[in-house]
Amino acid sequence: MSQSSIEYREWRHQVHSGLKQLQDSRVQLYEDTELFRWYSSTLVPGLLQTEDYAAAVLRTVRRFHDLSTDDSVEAARARVGRSQVIREPGHQFELIVEEWVLRSRIANTSALSGQLQHLLTASELPTVSLGIIPQARDERILWPRETFHVFDDSLVTVELVSAEVNVTQPSEIAQYVKAFEQLRSMAVYGAEARALILRAIEALH
Repeated sequence: MSQSSIEYREWRHQVHSGLKQLQDSRVQLYEDTELFRWYSSTLVPGLLQTEDYAAAVLRTVRRFHDLSTDDSVEAARARVGRSQVIREPGHQFELIVEEWVLRSRIANTSALSGQLQHLLTASELPTVSLGIIPQARDERILWPRETFHVFDDSLVTVELVSAEVNVTQPSEIAQYVKAFEQLRSMAVYGAEARALILRAIEALH
């Protein structure tokens, strides 16, 4: 594997200057990307997170990495601000999540309810295609994979426990695009996806 094809960036180095700084460091990449293809097996994608949900996620990150400074609220606000790119022209967003992401109690009931309501709203945006892979899906053609993001056809980021892996080798990017397409073929959209979100909201109460 060549040095130029992959970059392994440990989270402990990325977060040492604070969680907000990490959010701010991605703004230009988001602005420059035309087609976002994201798959998440663990959390609501950052592009669709509400501030309360993002703060809960980032507090977990802070605790895991034993950060002395808590800027999770500021970082959550920066993440939501960065995500306004979904409302800007010139970008398209194809997002896929596993159904259990909707039911994961990563935040309190109020934050989760607000997050799920936001998914209903965001899924109606003309730039956003939100697919959900049902838990009851028969005969999956691909098992759940690690969370990954494809930025155009030039970069893939993969989230591991200890690090983020950045992939730029075209042949490797093509494998992630293939995986994304297979995952997308198992997802439901539109009214079916909304029904899954509504059932997750009902399960909170």
